[in-house]
Parts: sequence; C-alpha cells; structure tokens
Amino acid sequence: MAELTFRKATADDLSAIVAMLADDVLGAARERLENPLPQPYVTAFGEIDRDPNNELVVACLDDMVVGVLQLTFIPSLSHVGSRRALIEGVRVSSSHRSLGIGTKLFKWAVARSRERGCQMLQLTTNKQRTDAKRFYEALGFVASHEGMKLALQS
Repeated sequence: MAELTFRKATADDLSAIVAMLADDVLGAARERLENPLPQPYVTAFGEIDRDPNNELVVACLDDMVVGVLQLTFIPSLSHVGSRRALIEGVRVSSSHRSLGIGTKLFKWAVARSRERGCQMLQLTTNKQRTDAKRFYEALGFVASHEGMKLALQS
C-alpha cells in the first residue's frame, strides 16, 4: 500500500468527499452526488474552511482521497472550562475499507485534538451503523451519553 497521509481538505477534494458521504445506505438517501455539486456543498465547505475551530481533513494514498472526517473544536464552560473536539462526517472509501485507514485517521484525530488542547473527543453515530459503533468502541470510545437530535427543516 502507498503511504497514507493526512491534510486539510481543499475545494478540489469536495467531489471525492461527497462521493464517500453518499456511498452507503444512509448517505445515499440524504446526499446529492451530482456534477456539478449542488451549491450548498460549496457554501458549507467555504464556511468550514474559514472557521478556525473546524478542520476538514482527508486521508490520502498518494494523491487519491480515501478518507475524510471533520473535527470541530468547542470551547466549553463545563469541565472547568475545558475544550472538547467533535468528530463528524467520518468516511473511508468503500474500496479502501478494512486496511487500517480508519484507525490511522482516528489516531491522527486524537493527536490533533490533544494538540489543540482538548480534554475530550466525542462523536455520535447513527444507531443503524452497528459496524461503526463496534469500530469506535474498539478505539476506546464509550457510549456514556444518549444523543438526541431535532430536525429543524423538513
């Protein structure tokens, strides 16, 4: 396998990222993989890219994007004013799963979160993603809280 590297995503990576987000049963129902991509993806990428508390990171084998995650750094008054990191939008390309890429991506995210002064790293996962839940637990994540969501648009 070629060398795995991690870097900040660029606008040129957007199509590959959306393709990974759309490449499962849940994602296929909510993402729109079109050419050109719908403008909301471009707008969201710009917002993430300009926000110093957000990092959209891609995993690459040579020049091919094979994984992605978004890290959001959240200052908090709780836990004596500690900072926490939130992981969202994790995907590894379906053609590159079971090669250890996800584990390496998470190890990178843990190190980056520590580097940014975070005392906690958290994530949510859809209850239908039982394989993902097992993966996160194997990495040491604990299902200590019950996550809840409220959809704000129909």
